[in-house]
Amino acid sequence: MRTRKTMAAIAALMLLGSMITIAPAAVMATTAGTTRHVPLAGTGSPTTGDHPDSGSGLALQDEFPSGDSEEGPDPYTGTISFSTGTGGSPSATGGKKAKSNPTFKFGFEGLNHFQQRYSRGGNQFSVEPPDQGMCAGNGDVVEVVNDVFNVYSQSTGASLLPDNTATNIVSGFPTNVNHAVDLNSFLGYAPAINRSTGIRGQFVTDPSCIFDAQTQRWFLVALTLEVVPTTGAFTHVNHLDLAVSQTSDPTGGWNIYRIDVTNDGTNTGGANPGPYLGDYPHLGADANGVYLTTNAYPWCCNGFSGAQIYALSKSQLAAGAASVTMQHIDTSGMVNAPSEAGSTQPGFTLWPSQSPGTTQFASANNGTEYFMSSNAGDEAQKPVSGAAGTRTSNQLIVWTLSNTASLNGVPNVGLSNKIRTVGQYGVPPKQQQPGSGSPPTTDVPQGFCINDTTTPTIAGIGCWRLLFVGEPAHNEVISRPDSNDTRMQQVMYANGKLWGSLDTALNPDGGPQRAGVEWFIVNPSAGSIVKQGYLGATGFDFTYPAIGVTASGRGIIAFTATGDTVNPSAAYAPIDANAGVGAWNVVTGGAGAAQDDGFTSYKSQVGNPPRTRWGDYGAAAVDGNSIWIASEYIAHACTYPDWGGRFFGASTGDNKLGTCAASPGAAGTRSALANWSTRISKFTP
Repeated sequence: MRTRKTMAAIAALMLLGSMITIAPAAVMATTAGTTRHVPLAGTGSPTTGDHPDSGSGLALQDEFPSGDSEEGPDPYTGTISFSTGTGGSPSATGGKKAKSNPTFKFGFEGLNHFQQRYSRGGNQFSVEPPDQGMCAGNGDVVEVVNDVFNVYSQSTGASLLPDNTATNIVSGFPTNVNHAVDLNSFLGYAPAINRSTGIRGQFVTDPSCIFDAQTQRWFLVALTLEVVPTTGAFTHVNHLDLAVSQTSDPTGGWNIYRIDVTNDGTNTGGANPGPYLGDYPHLGADANGVYLTTNAYPWCCNGFSGAQIYALSKSQLAAGAASVTMQHIDTSGMVNAPSEAGSTQPGFTLWPSQSPGTTQFASANNGTEYFMSSNAGDEAQKPVSGAAGTRTSNQLIVWTLSNTASLNGVPNVGLSNKIRTVGQYGVPPKQQQPGSGSPPTTDVPQGFCINDTTTPTIAGIGCWRLLFVGEPAHNEVISRPDSNDTRMQQVMYANGKLWGSLDTALNPDGGPQRAGVEWFIVNPSAGSIVKQGYLGATGFDFTYPAIGVTASGRGIIAFTATGDTVNPSAAYAPIDANAGVGAWNVVTGGAGAAQDDGFTSYKSQVGNPPRTRWGDYGAAAVDGNSIWIASEYIAHACTYPDWGGRFFGASTGDNKLGTCAASPGAAGTRSALANWSTRISKFTP
């Protein structure tokens, strides 16, 4: 399947608990949607549901929920360069004073893989990468990653959810997951897997959230896939679960609306027949509506069936209405650019905009919501066959959804788009991290363990025995993490402008190709590019950007930075419409402590070649004059003896392999199979 998360199954026995010209406007005729009504499906809260103890910790199987052998796209092979090595803008005019000058205020580690795996009594899967949802308001920060959820105090970083350690029994011990609650519980589903019976619950993925200051409500969306309980096989039925807080307090009750997306897509002359997967959902809002978008992929075959938009009445959602009015629009064939399907392309990854505060919404045309997208992806250029396109483009698509106030009565929204010429972008290469391509050292314990044939363990000689039934090839190397493709990332509408960014190949200072960022500031009403440029640096890779911008036009780009000598770190750079992007830095407290050591890095775990999953997306949120950012990084190092612990014959450590916890039930820094974490930081720009 084409979800952006790796879910590889293995037969394993776990002994562990830029200068720009404006192109002539290409404007598609306004397209209206079809009206549907979405009933209230139920309520939920961030409280852990019933679950069994996950067992003795001596033998666990089924660490991964399903199979996904999809490889990432090959990188663009040309050269994309810019004038400075620290992220200057080719379109910037020198001497302009920066408006944004971020000051770091506070930061803390957010959700990590240990909490992902061991919440709800350990009845969870090992999943990577972390899909990073984060939103902020009213003194709170909500974070939702993969299928775990937490709420933090903006002043202390402490979890505001009830302490569930005493009832979170994993391998016989109460286990500290920093109060995290699994999304299956939050949305009212059975555990992801019942480790006493092997029965599977719904698979929840790709979450994101926003806080809407106008209605004082929190909105969270996730994609839920129905499964066969006994096998975990996907039934092809899938829906968006939209949760809306009942009050301004995210720790209280939420209303849940389920939008079936199984049959939402375009059958292109029989080449892309349904049912479809509503992949990669994201959300935004204007004064009148809440907007969800997906990418529709046919389950049957390799192809793409168009980005989908779901426009819902915000006031009805905020009031907890028993039925909410929604318009659904399929963007297939709406981009006036050639593709394999003909003279037009489908929209791909339309990211809806969100706005800070209560006064920044676009009011023209009886209410307007903006989106942005790119079209270098195979999905846009080759949507029928799924074969490779050029994987590069110099076009930015700006979308306008008008008459959004009609969502409060008889819905009649209209969608149009304009194509603008921007600096070239292309699919980036994979990231580099220290040691990439060389055998793992003991500082990369899972990789070292797979290669290890000499260490005594409770399962016999050779650490590999702790992870596999059959002996693997002992030829693993330190990986090069995934760098995304060129799909649009988080979009904001603030200070009368649209702000967005995407991942691209870059050749900083005319040197070797690396992963970098292209950013855009657009005046959507005038149809012009205000400023755009690139962000990259020699010897570094920047990936998965997210932009937050205050009402006054001061912004920050958050991203992950890796490098030849720098472990995966949480980083940022200022952005504004005067000076463009400024010098980048690693976030205070966000320096990477080790290399990535996740299971998707290794051939013996996921097949050859492996695709080391990273990011999927980061997040930024604006609360008043503050911007909160969140990115993936490696927060902790773990020695090989501590990773092995009691399984290497020690008398101390956890009874679950690879958590690096001091004792059974203590908070771990990772699991045996992955070491990702997330960093949440507050800035005043």
